[in-house]
Amino acid sequence: MDDWTKDPNLSGIPREKLQMLQSMAAMGNGKGVNELLPVLMAAANTSRDRGLQFNDAEMNLVIQVLKQNKPPQEIAKIDQLIQMMKMIRK
Repeated sequence: MDDWTKDPNLSGIPREKLQMLQSMAAMGNGKGVNELLPVLMAAANTSRDRGLQFNDAEMNLVIQVLKQNKPPQEIAKIDQLIQMMKMIRK
């Protein structure tokens, strides 16, 4: 799917949140896992400043959609990023 934000499974998530995630994904495109940490931190700060908090159910849906039809290496990269974000949230 070219635009994952249009996946019907994400229909319950406000468009503004999905657009913010799409923008973050574009900033991180082509970067290694270690290079993504500053991008994730900036995105977290921006979303907090704009009042765009994601609940656990929304994040799980987004992650499921992002993993669809991805090769195992990409899924592993997504899982690494999720673990990094969990460490940051603590």
